[in-house]
Amino acid sequence: MAATALALALAAVPGMVQEASAQQKTVKIGFISTFSGPTAAIGNDMRNAFELGLDHLGRKLGGLPVEVIYEDDTQKPDVGVQKTQKLIESDHVDFIVGYIWSNVLLASLKPLTESKTITVVTNAGASAFAGELCSPYVFSTSWQNDQTPQAMGLYMNQKGVKSVFLIGPNYAAGKDMLAGLKNTYKGKILGEEYTRWPDQLDFSAELSKARASGAEAIFVFYPGGAGVQFITQYVQSGLKGQIPLYQGFTVDELSIPRLKDLALGIPGTQEWVNDLPNETNKKFVADYVAKYKLRPSYYGAQTYDAVSLLNSAVTAVNGDLSKKEEMRKAMEKADFKSVRGNFKFGNNHIPIQNFYLQDLVKEGDEYVLKTVATVVENDQDRFHDRCPMKLGQ
Repeated sequence: MAATALALALAAVPGMVQEASAQQKTVKIGFISTFSGPTAAIGNDMRNAFELGLDHLGRKLGGLPVEVIYEDDTQKPDVGVQKTQKLIESDHVDFIVGYIWSNVLLASLKPLTESKTITVVTNAGASAFAGELCSPYVFSTSWQNDQTPQAMGLYMNQKGVKSVFLIGPNYAAGKDMLAGLKNTYKGKILGEEYTRWPDQLDFSAELSKARASGAEAIFVFYPGGAGVQFITQYVQSGLKGQIPLYQGFTVDELSIPRLKDLALGIPGTQEWVNDLPNETNKKFVADYVAKYKLRPSYYGAQTYDAVSLLNSAVTAVNGDLSKKEEMRKAMEKADFKSVRGNFKFGNNHIPIQNFYLQDLVKEGDEYVLKTVATVVENDQDRFHDRCPMKLGQ
């Protein structure tokens, strides 16, 4: 009787029933990443950063409590699309976040776009996703794959590197990465090797080919454990003192504890470095280290930004998650404080942002990535003109 009386009383006041139901609504988020196998450290870093971002907002988005459903794609496209479908069709999530691997993302794009599920991709940056497969409902808080190696190509030009041998894994991101370097690098490409992914961890044949090529330098892209194996074998082969190595996504906060001295003197490029001097980044890094006793990587930084981006969307509609078009238009404004400083979205929802040269230094017993220089400012990916979208539409 008391509940009925309360309902009648609320109904007598215009807007009260709707407001009460909105306040009781939970924001349900599906999170897809890799939480098992040799690349689980990447997924765990993303999850840690996402949880920290929610902590910083009192575990609420736009004032509404949050429920997160974490799903492991096991680094397999077929599993990734199954988990994506489950989150959409069975769990009825409001948003989906995550995706490390470009091949997993590409397999999952169709159910995401057909269901108009607002999605924030926090790592994978396949070229097709930035171009012809762009969607009004899918955003990135990372980059398009080519951008990071393009920045490295520019740096290698500055260094006067006349020739290079390229090595990377044979999947969507590996092809994008090597294509990105070739797009800006002005010297000669003396060899290009694509290896099995993700099971090949012996790179002796590729390193021998690089040595025999006569190239002045090697460029490599291997994320996760494969990167640790590659650099270890590169050093053991004696090439470190003979042919300089330039890399993307291979030396990071996740691989440094295993590489240590082996990674010294191997430069990389990235859109985020832990020492970027804005207050949001300082708080993120300090609180991450305090909570997890580890340093965050760019995987975590990009995922932390996803929390703020989603919060801006839910806040813009006062918690009314049915207003999907208003939420995505609010997200296009990138109206939040990012750990990377200022950035804006291009028409394809890929950030337009700076890229930095980073290098590993040893401070006492600590190995820390440091910003050396800004390689390119306000860089926009080269596939945006293949995307038919315009902001605000």
